[in-house]
Amino acid sequence: MTKKQLTSWLAGTTVIAATLAGVALASPGAGVVGTIVARAGFANPVSMMFRIADDHDNRTKVIQVRNAQDTVMQQIVFTAAGHTGWHSHPGPALALVTQGELTLYSADDPTCTGRTYSAGQAFIDPGQGHVHLGRASQTENTEVWVTYFDVPPGSGPRLDAPDPGTCVF
Repeated sequence: MTKKQLTSWLAGTTVIAATLAGVALASPGAGVVGTIVARAGFANPVSMMFRIADDHDNRTKVIQVRNAQDTVMQQIVFTAAGHTGWHSHPGPALALVTQGELTLYSADDPTCTGRTYSAGQAFIDPGQGHVHLGRASQTENTEVWVTYFDVPPGSGPRLDAPDPGTCVF
C-alpha cells in the first residue's frame, strides 16, 4: 500500500469511526412521536430577544436570536413513561403542555432535579446548546405543542446529544 493509499484509508476509517461513535453516544427517545405541523421563514430578516423572569429559581434569562431562520411548529405525543432522550435545539422553543405531565431534566444540573409541567402550563427552553430530556407521566399519555425559533432551513428542530451522566433513569 502506498503512502497516499494509506492516508486515504486512514481518513475514511476515521470518518466511519466518528460517525458510528456519534450514533452510539446519542441518547434516543422512547414512546414519543413528533409531527411537524407547520414551518415558515421570515419574509425579512428578524432579530428576537426573549427576557424570561423565572420565579422558580429567581433568575432572569435573556435569549437573543439575530437574523432568525425558520420557525417550526410541532405536536409531540408521549406514551406513559415515554421520554425524548437527551437533546437540544438550535434556537429557543416555546412549549405548551396540553395533556398529561412533562418533567424536564437539564444536563447541567448535577442533582438531576426535574421540573414538572402539567396540562395548561407552558415553558420556554433557551435552546442554543441547552441539553435536556423530557419525560412523560408514568401513568398517562402526554401531549406537548412546541414552537421552535431559529431552525436552519432544511433541518429539524432537534439536535441529539449524548447522555451527560447526570441522571440515573
